[in-house]
Amino acid sequence: MSDATGAVLEAVRALAPALRERAAEAEAARRVPDASVEELADTGFFKLLQPRAHGGYAADPAVFYAAVKEIAKACGSTGWVASVVGVHPWHVALYEAKAQEEVWGADPAARICSSYAPTGTVTPVEGGFLLDGRWHFSSGCDHTDWALLGGLVTDADGRPVDMRTFLVPRAEYRIDDVWDTVGLRGSGSNDIVCEGLFVPEHRALSFGPVTALDTPGQQVNPEPLYRLPYAAVFTTTISTPIVGIAEGAHEAYAAATRERFRVSYGQQVAQDPFAQVRIARAASDIDASWLQLTRNMAELYELAARGEPLPTALRARARRDQVLATERAVAAVDLLMENAGGSAMRTGPSPVQRAWRDVHTGRGHAANDPERALALYGQSVLGLDIQDTML
Repeated sequence: MSDATGAVLEAVRALAPALRERAAEAEAARRVPDASVEELADTGFFKLLQPRAHGGYAADPAVFYAAVKEIAKACGSTGWVASVVGVHPWHVALYEAKAQEEVWGADPAARICSSYAPTGTVTPVEGGFLLDGRWHFSSGCDHTDWALLGGLVTDADGRPVDMRTFLVPRAEYRIDDVWDTVGLRGSGSNDIVCEGLFVPEHRALSFGPVTALDTPGQQVNPEPLYRLPYAAVFTTTISTPIVGIAEGAHEAYAAATRERFRVSYGQQVAQDPFAQVRIARAASDIDASWLQLTRNMAELYELAARGEPLPTALRARARRDQVLATERAVAAVDLLMENAGGSAMRTGPSPVQRAWRDVHTGRGHAANDPERALALYGQSVLGLDIQDTML
């Protein structure tokens, strides 16, 4: 960690109390408050994974994930948005230099949202593609200047021949405010709608080169950060805020338990050995989740920094541990919520209840599909041929 990126992390930690104070505001508005986004931007957080050529830090991803966890501990929705918006500079850094210049040339502080599921229609035309349709669950899209949209490219017979991510400017699509959920209510994960939107070829990046770690952007951004696998970087981006939310719930539960009196048993809950065991079990599961996530990313980054190949077994292990990190974090919050008492179920500012809703909503993200990720790991152990873009 450099002095500069260390300073970013410390600034994020200093901002956490203000983010915690605005958690209820984020829920009520169904989006992260503008003040929170701008204050995060002032810390330099959104530039952690941005290329140095465009004013970023191209930081060790360990710093980014540590900052995300601190934000998510304070406010789950803000942590979720910070994570997914904060990781997109990494993806844009893989595009052709011309596309990167279009995003950051005039505004090095430009932010990017995404909706990767290929729910819209892509039509190849001369010089590029036309996008039509609706892309769902674009977290934090109200706070961004560009969007990354996934789409299937088909041949003349309508058969899929390629999966690409299309980089489009805010002025050329509209946002449909549809996000109204039980958990992560403040994430503003609304729909993006395109109507005949032309995307030039240089802003349409195929997943093939991304998975093969051989993209145009790697020629202009030599930092090791951009030689990491998409699947590890992005899925860890989804699990990290969930682990952070769980850690915040654990701290809130322990603080409440110190003061709580259980009338039915006539005792302070802090004296209940069963409550003590729940605290210990939850803490262990949260710690295990975080340690595995950080271990895998550290090993991948060290190999990339040395210019060495990234073994399939390690990439598969990163996916294995990522889905299980989410699973453990959700289970830890469940364990605490079961013993939080009736008061925690009342509507209002209950941090444990909010965390409970948030982790279960985050658990539904496609990156947290445990069967698929665990099958990939099993295939790698058994020496089978793995053909999956999520590795």
